[in-house]
Amino acid sequence: MSATTRPRTRIQQKNREAILDAALEVFSQHGYRGATLDQIAEVAGLSKPNLLYYFPSKEAVHKALLTGLLDTWLDPLRAMDPAGDPLAEVMSYVRRKLDLARDYPRESRLFAGEILQGAPRMREVIEGDLRELVAEKARILAHWMDEGRIARVDPVHLIFSIWALTQHYADFDVQIRAVLGPGHDPFAEAGIFLETLFQRLLTPAVPRTPGN
Repeated sequence: MSATTRPRTRIQQKNREAILDAALEVFSQHGYRGATLDQIAEVAGLSKPNLLYYFPSKEAVHKALLTGLLDTWLDPLRAMDPAGDPLAEVMSYVRRKLDLARDYPRESRLFAGEILQGAPRMREVIEGDLRELVAEKARILAHWMDEGRIARVDPVHLIFSIWALTQHYADFDVQIRAVLGPGHDPFAEAGIFLETLFQRLLTPAVPRTPGN
């Protein structure tokens, strides 16, 4: 790469990031149908023709956002280590998912909106890579259950419940803060509650000895 092209590459990367960040803001406020390329360009501080140089359509911007988000969202599940301590691995996954909900609330709502619309731009990924990853981790969880290292529950629905109970704090943030009122840290309180909940759910029962 020549010296003359390096500044252009950096500028292109900066503009692409500005577009995606602006699109995240616009999509999270207006939804896919309500968002326009003009709005995204204005928030990004670029002209619409300049935006179209990087992304040919609104759908292309939206898909790029969702693809990046899905990778980020699934990294904690990918990190579940079959060689680790089962309860510690599950609890680490719960904490990481709650951290993502806290740190990326707009992204969580964007993904939820796509799912509520029937996942028209993500169905292939959901029915392919996501399904395969969940199946892989469910097999690990089932193996730990077979060994008696964690209590037996449906492993796929365990993963679903972790998604629901962590992402709820991003997707329904306004409702949660309104109900809790001032002086509360929803994510800190949720962390304590969810740790207690899943530890009690997954800690194997201690076998009773005769006479007890």
